[in-house]
Amino acid sequence: MQHRSKLPDVGPTIFSVMSSLAQDQHALNLSQGFPNFESDQKLIDLVNSAMNSGHNQYAPMAGIMELRVAIAHKFEQLYNTSYHPESEITVTAGATQAIFTIISAFIKQDDEVIIFRPAYDCYEPAVELNGGKVISVQLEAPTYKVNWDEVKRIITYKTKMIIINTPQNPSGTVFSKEDMSTLEDLLRGTSIILLSDEVYEHIIFDGEQHQSACLYPDLKARSFVVASFGKTFHNTGWKMGYCCAPKALMAEFQKVHQFNVFCVNHPIQKALAEYLKEPDHYLGLSSFYQKKRDLFLSLIETSRFKFTPAQGTYFQVLDYSAITSENDLDFAKRLTKEHKIASIPLSVFNTHHLDNKVLRFCLAKTDDTLKQAADILNKI
Repeated sequence: MQHRSKLPDVGPTIFSVMSSLAQDQHALNLSQGFPNFESDQKLIDLVNSAMNSGHNQYAPMAGIMELRVAIAHKFEQLYNTSYHPESEITVTAGATQAIFTIISAFIKQDDEVIIFRPAYDCYEPAVELNGGKVISVQLEAPTYKVNWDEVKRIITYKTKMIIINTPQNPSGTVFSKEDMSTLEDLLRGTSIILLSDEVYEHIIFDGEQHQSACLYPDLKARSFVVASFGKTFHNTGWKMGYCCAPKALMAEFQKVHQFNVFCVNHPIQKALAEYLKEPDHYLGLSSFYQKKRDLFLSLIETSRFKFTPAQGTYFQVLDYSAITSENDLDFAKRLTKEHKIASIPLSVFNTHHLDNKVLRFCLAKTDDTLKQAADILNKI
């Protein structure tokens, strides 16, 4: 017997493809977004301590209370807003699980979900699996700014959800106060849910402030805010995240979450609850990564690549149009094979694979790795 899944035409993600190619070619891997340096030894020691102290069985479904309280405290300190730890916060197996569960909980057959492209690749499959329809808004390179008049035109009675991502992967851009206020005005008086993917909230540059959905009262009332410990604390392999939402929305989320993963890693939750007591562990992240961005861009300033400095995330988009007219996937593969450096082509995230001749490079690497990468790019 042969059976087809509900995603019959989906193959390996571009991240898997490029990372595998990088490994085969012994290339510098600046494609997949993970650090090549270790997490803080203090945090690792806290996990070991939690394991040795017996926290090795199921955690509560929504997450241990100590961690939910720590998350609530972080929102109060950073955004002057509150989420109740008992009913409005859930700890998840990474941000992707939170996103998948939110979509699964609310999107039904023929519901429309608006996303902004280039879009992180986990959004659309989750919508399709649940019978929904993705409505895309294509953002134009190099600024990737939203045309809110276009968004207003495509909102219909079928629109159930809008997904935003700020700071945005893969473009490295951020939503401004004006963007968020305009979105708030557009959604006021509707029943549309906002899924705000904010996994890079602590990585924003040039003195700008992260514009979380929770800062805008009408947005907060309809929003899930999704965050990632893995992105923040350099341990993406731990797959630890969380989401916050008003009580009524969170109650529906947890109905699905309890049958999806039920609960997540107990000893890591204990460690994170303790680690979050020192805000400096995440408040210095913008400065840390801005130094890497600035180093990388200064080193390739004389190359044939063109760029607009990333506003956030640990990714930098480079325009290669002065080098070749090849499509970005072919060029990314050739760079990996011939020049031994791997990146991610942005067309795979765009509507109809729109090719703007740009590649995404991950900056979450040691300075030595970034210098090696710059040496390669300068010779192309």
